[in-house]
Amino acid sequence: MDNKQVDNFIGIRIKKLRTKAGLTQEGLARKANIPYTTLTKVESGVIKNPSVQVIVKIADALGVTMENLVK
Repeated sequence: MDNKQVDNFIGIRIKKLRTKAGLTQEGLARKANIPYTTLTKVESGVIKNPSVQVIVKIADALGVTMENLVK
């Protein structure tokens, strides 16, 4: 894993789980009740440390635990 991937581990993990669940970014944002722009920024690494609330909402929407999302 290069530095960019390490910096954006959470975003890469969310994208992987989102695509596995067959959700678009818009679909996941809606399901997680977070702004679409927030999700795209987290996935792309613009937001490197999303708030706990955002992580919890995304994890719930993906049907995984918060720990599963961040490990």
